[in-house]
Amino acid sequence: MNKNFFKHWQKDLPASIVVFFVAVPLCLGIALASGAPLFSGLIAGIVGGIVVGTISNSSLGVSGPAAGLAIIVLNAIQDLGAFETFLLAVFIGGVVQIVLGLVRGGLIGFYFPSSVIKGMLAAIGIIIFINPLCLGIALASGAPLFSGLIAGIVGGIVVGTISNSSLGVSGPAAGLAIIVLNAIQDLGAFETFLLAVFIGGVVQIVLGLVRGGLIGFYFPSSVIKGMLAAIGIIIFIKQIPHAFGYDSDYEGDLTFQQIDGQNTFSELVNMFDYISPSSILVAVVSLCILLLWDLVLVNKSRLFKVIPGPLVAVLFGISYELLSSRYFPGMSIKGEHLVSVPTSANVDEFLSNFTTPDFSQITNANVWITGVTIAVVASLETLLCADATDKLDPDKGTTGTNRELIAQGTGNIISGLIGGLPITQVIVRSSANIQSGGKTKLAAILHGVFILICVSIIPFVLNLIPLAVLASILFVVGYKLAKPSLFQSMYRLGWKQYTPFLVTILGVVFFDLLKGISLGMVVAILTIIPSKLSQAFSLVEESQNGVSIIKMVFAEKLLFFNKRSVFNALESFESGSDIILDMTNSKYVDNDVSEIIEEFIAKSKERNISVSLLD
Repeated sequence: MNKNFFKHWQKDLPASIVVFFVAVPLCLGIALASGAPLFSGLIAGIVGGIVVGTISNSSLGVSGPAAGLAIIVLNAIQDLGAFETFLLAVFIGGVVQIVLGLVRGGLIGFYFPSSVIKGMLAAIGIIIFINPLCLGIALASGAPLFSGLIAGIVGGIVVGTISNSSLGVSGPAAGLAIIVLNAIQDLGAFETFLLAVFIGGVVQIVLGLVRGGLIGFYFPSSVIKGMLAAIGIIIFIKQIPHAFGYDSDYEGDLTFQQIDGQNTFSELVNMFDYISPSSILVAVVSLCILLLWDLVLVNKSRLFKVIPGPLVAVLFGISYELLSSRYFPGMSIKGEHLVSVPTSANVDEFLSNFTTPDFSQITNANVWITGVTIAVVASLETLLCADATDKLDPDKGTTGTNRELIAQGTGNIISGLIGGLPITQVIVRSSANIQSGGKTKLAAILHGVFILICVSIIPFVLNLIPLAVLASILFVVGYKLAKPSLFQSMYRLGWKQYTPFLVTILGVVFFDLLKGISLGMVVAILTIIPSKLSQAFSLVEESQNGVSIIKMVFAEKLLFFNKRSVFNALESFESGSDIILDMTNSKYVDNDVSEIIEEFIAKSKERNISVSLLD
């Protein structure tokens, strides 16, 4: 044994306790999913820790039963006819692994890029509460529950693959729920509605090809930030009833007026008639875990940065449900307060959840009207969320809006063909991706893969997750979107920025996303009408000491309407250029334009561009 084995025991001991709490429910859940005795999962955890941990030279790796093998184990036990026979196969598998190690088969591990690993971790952070959101939106839409999961799968795998957004995550959107509900009722059949989704996808692709995504450049920064803050406020308030055990409103609802006749604030009163002590206990403990993780533990050890805090909270919730159901039935959480993913007894039953559109209704004018409506609304929501996601991106990435529309359109075509709801890019999912450490679109793709795996192989494990745990996770997400510091920074920018910011918040909170954005846009336009619209800049080529320099002289007033032209000019500068940004005459620079200029300066070194700023 290495002489330094106990050198860091003060850090290793608390880390081992955290891993223990993570591992126990995983061991039990994977054994349950594998159709094996529950204790076999714990045995695998014990051996993985003591035996593998002792022999391995990995400093931080932890071994145990894997969810990825669950379906293989389940089928193997059934095919071999006895669990004891299967254990012989496990023994043989171990011998084969030793041989692979002796012949240096481990070299393949060097060919996994770090982006794949980071994407996998971020995807785990997203998947934890995406399934309930997909189901809740399907429920609110009056559609089959599985249609929401299909949209989540397609939004992750298909849209994620085609899109060039690094952090955007797509799936069914709460903003479309009322449109979908009315459309299904008006068209008379879900299969007819799927044809409208298909048509909507085609329209979106056309919009992308004719560069309709350019509209995304004309949303003022103050309105986008107001939208983000409003969604954070709504998420936080909407989760309070779930934390108390009152789950009448579906997960993912962002509207003030709910489909059950209640509203966001009346639910806060109604919940006191349905308080569940067990749900409150789980929500409070989960929230404490998340806060402890974010504020303390991530600064103590690299291990806590690798394991997502929300995953630990969810595993605590599963452990509580398993243990309380067995030993303290009176304190267990009832079925209606748990995640409810549809389960299938066999492959045929699983495949029966997929539905095809009724193409015989292709000449129905109402189908085309619905399809165009879906395309327009979904495109607007996507462009808004793409802009918002870019603003949250720590690396200041930029989404190609036209390509995004083509990606969304392709996703809606496929979703419509196999029985899914309409898809948009969704800010709740995207912000969760960012907060979980996502860096590339691999996280979005993997989250779609994980949804498919979860609903096809281990749905009963997901159905052990209390909704109160998800409420605690979304409390943190909501707070981070609407931090008090955001309000302070917007206030310091002046009334021309703060007024549309505040109006957008009120509109989104008390109406819905699109109405709130529309109100914010109107106010943003009204605040700048007194200012004369003029040319944003002029380009002057000069020669200094024999070196060709391009001087970009900005106008006296730069408005958010000038956002696109400034962006295009800055993007057009070639590598090796010497640029002078002359803002000495600029008395008012809109925050949107200022952000674009700041991002250009920040990235200038990467692009090999020399920049001087005169202000």
